[in-house]
Amino acid sequence: MKKFLLLVVSVCLATFAFADKGAQKAIATEDVLCNSNILDSAGLNLCVQPSSDTISVHQINSSKHKIFSDYKPALGGVPESMDYSQIYSFIDELAQMHIIEIGSVVKPYGRNQIASWLEEAKTVYDENSGKLSKRQYKELLFFLNDYSLERDTIPTGIVNWTNHRSFSLALLQPAFHYNDKYFACKINPIIGADVTVNKKGAILHRWWGAEIRADIVNHVSVWGSIRDHSFSGNWLSKEYYPSGPGANALLSLPQYLNNLPGAEYHRSSYGGDYAEVNAGIKAYTWWGSIALLKDKISWGDTYNSSNIISNHAPSFPMIELKIHPCSWFKLDYIHGWLVSNIIDSTNFYSQKNPISGKPEILYRPAKKFIAANMLTFTPIKYLDLSIGSSVIYGGRNLLAAFSLPISFFNSVDYQINAGAKVENENSQIFFNISTRNLKYTHFYASFYCDEFKFSRVKKSNPEHNFFSYKVGAQLSGWPLKDMNLTAEFTRTNVANYQHPYNILTYSSNGYCLGHYLGDNSQEIYFRLGYKPVRSLNLMVEYTSATKYNKYIYSRYELSTFIKQQPFAEKTWTNDEVKFTAIYEVVNNAYAIFEFAWNNAKGYTPSSEPVADELRLDAQGYLNRYTPSFLQGQNLTAKIGFSFYY
Repeated sequence: MKKFLLLVVSVCLATFAFADKGAQKAIATEDVLCNSNILDSAGLNLCVQPSSDTISVHQINSSKHKIFSDYKPALGGVPESMDYSQIYSFIDELAQMHIIEIGSVVKPYGRNQIASWLEEAKTVYDENSGKLSKRQYKELLFFLNDYSLERDTIPTGIVNWTNHRSFSLALLQPAFHYNDKYFACKINPIIGADVTVNKKGAILHRWWGAEIRADIVNHVSVWGSIRDHSFSGNWLSKEYYPSGPGANALLSLPQYLNNLPGAEYHRSSYGGDYAEVNAGIKAYTWWGSIALLKDKISWGDTYNSSNIISNHAPSFPMIELKIHPCSWFKLDYIHGWLVSNIIDSTNFYSQKNPISGKPEILYRPAKKFIAANMLTFTPIKYLDLSIGSSVIYGGRNLLAAFSLPISFFNSVDYQINAGAKVENENSQIFFNISTRNLKYTHFYASFYCDEFKFSRVKKSNPEHNFFSYKVGAQLSGWPLKDMNLTAEFTRTNVANYQHPYNILTYSSNGYCLGHYLGDNSQEIYFRLGYKPVRSLNLMVEYTSATKYNKYIYSRYELSTFIKQQPFAEKTWTNDEVKFTAIYEVVNNAYAIFEFAWNNAKGYTPSSEPVADELRLDAQGYLNRYTPSFLQGQNLTAKIGFSFYY
């Protein structure tokens, strides 16, 4: 396996180098004309005049030549974490105003791409200052400073220990930067803390770590970060928790229905800890990239939680391929190693105990994989149509059939398994549409299908299909340039994301890879945002989450199971109104304040239970889906500060 990965990376590096040299040779040919639109790696149009040996250089407007917009000479392959909500919000703002054109179905964005969009917005402002408000222009300059390395410069710090043309060491923002012709890098610490308080006490969350990202010879990017998180419930009220905090300090566990980041905790008497590691190496050129990385991804347009692939579960390692050869087509493909949390009883280590002499067996976890692709077409400006498929499969080794980037995995799955009359893998298909054609607006919809038969569409057929859909819209920059309004509606049918065999469920580390509410659920989400001054984001959000009857997907009771009416009886609801204020004091230094009211309730179903239904009473559902800290009605406040997210 290691030799295979090394071979893939080596071949890709050689291919990218050959392609780049070929482009440069084409530029140097005497037959090249000024309207050829062939670019070198610096984004310039080099035109050889047929009548002379001189070369004229013309700067190309990247917005008119989108196929080259992803290529940047520094840090080209480093993804920007989706936790940095400030920059993602600003990019959406610019896109809705038609200042830039983006594709938002697949995230995270690359830092080089974000820098290119910011530079494009700066050009628009210089040509027509009326298109941006004063706050927007100040915010633009603020973000441009953070993306200085991607623009071949050194960022300006507030307090610098050393500040040279090629490197700087700053106290505020705390970081080391270096940049020359062949190498660029940034090293920074990560530290932060927040405290969450309500009538049941307080939970302290602190994190610290470090991050490095580097770019080598404009074709290879390397990055890595580690964050050590700790949650302490030592300040929880003994009236509510007489036996001590324990797991009550952990608000995000696989069974809990909230949109907090998932984690694999080291449990302790005070709460728990976990380490978050994200890293990668990527080879890239102007038309695409291939990477081996461990990071979170999100597929499907959303401003809250995607129903295709969300960033709710912990990050997992994957091979990632991106191809963007022209303005109207883009391919995204991943092949990932998920965490099954299931023991493989046929895979173990065996040894004798050196003291007792008795045999000891150490079982290994079962292997679980995901392969997914997304093909995005842009027939006209500001309209993206995407179609994709995915498959969850287990086994000892990777399957070559699922390593093909452009493939319909459901058909491949059937061909592999049908002849042997064994259980299929778990395959899906999904669609996404995103349009910003109407200025100041973003309309989007996504459809995720786990299992579909046309015969089930008939009203006379009591059976149902397994699917999830989301529709949403955002109004931004009108009538006030500094305001935005978002609305989303998500519904997921019974059995979606599930599978009768646990190894094939649509999950990793026990967390659903799709929408955080899982199957047989509904969510209504509204958000009003206001940005009065540079880097201050004020938001009021309303979320109404509902969970209906829970069924265990079993082949033994399948005929009964698929006839159950979706959204029949409520078993759990949580209504929340939350105010959030985020202020980025200087680049990568954040202050946050949240104040929320929520009401989490469980319900006892009145109908007769059916086969394979998980039937509980009201308190049972409440305990299953909500941490005790947030059960019932609560007024909860959170305040925190951090250097880097």
